[in-house]
Amino acid sequence: MPKIITTRYYEKKLNVFKSKHPELKEKYAKTIKLLQADPWHPSLRLHKLKGNLSDLYSISLNMKYRILLDFIIKDDQVILIDIGNHDGMY
Repeated sequence: MPKIITTRYYEKKLNVFKSKHPELKEKYAKTIKLLQADPWHPSLRLHKLKGNLSDLYSISLNMKYRILLDFIIKDDQVILIDIGNHDGMY
């Protein structure tokens, strides 16, 4: 089971995200729980990004919102970096 690590930037973005989208509170909690239990679960839609964000991965919160992360398999860590819609992140 990977260790979930957050950054200060992520925590700030998460607080704003939660205040703007209180209806997604339970979905977010389930997504993080699933990420910790099985990062490769198909419903997370884990994938490597391209272009300027090619060092990062993404999982889907739903069809509109995603979480950017650094997925370090060898150290068994998942570092959460950003949360938001697909257009205006990082």
